[in-house]
Amino acid sequence: MLKRLSLTAAIFTAATAPAFAHLDPVEHGSFMAGVSHPLFGMDHILVMVAVGLWAAQIAREDRNNKALWAVPSAFVGTMAVGFVLALAGVALPFVEPAILASVIALGLLVAMAVHLPTVVGAVIVGLFALFHGHAHGGELGSAGALQFGLGFVAATTLLHMAGIALGLGISRFAPNLTRMLGGLTALAGLSLVFG
Repeated sequence: MLKRLSLTAAIFTAATAPAFAHLDPVEHGSFMAGVSHPLFGMDHILVMVAVGLWAAQIAREDRNNKALWAVPSAFVGTMAVGFVLALAGVALPFVEPAILASVIALGLLVAMAVHLPTVVGAVIVGLFALFHGHAHGGELGSAGALQFGLGFVAATTLLHMAGIALGLGISRFAPNLTRMLGGLTALAGLSLVFG
């Protein structure tokens, strides 16, 4: 019986291993390294899903779907600008603190269901995205920058879409649950700061 449990545990462990590891961007600079990067960083996941949740909240309040594409697009576009700035050697101050602040701030925006015009929401997420993109570019040598950049843009877009889908789905049945997720995001951001 013990052998069977050990074998089952070994198979389960192997089956649940990630499909691809968090590849070192300096060594790999590949599309998959770019894809894996946002998917294996808690700060990235929290912020990018929160952007989607907030876009869904804004769209629901405005009864207009413009926020569903404008807010995440502002994040992705400005993130790409930050990435290029880092590759060009342009320094930004307080990159890591700004990233941690983005987790807390976006969590609070969702938790409080802050309703702002779509353009203002896009500017806010764009400002945070600049720092996220700069961090991505700062971790990468020049080799494979285009492939890596395309990979992290693709992963970021997917995380935004997941947040939007989650936000739209929850709003139909339990709109306050979205706010709770925002609060948990802000708390997780605080734990990253003090953890």
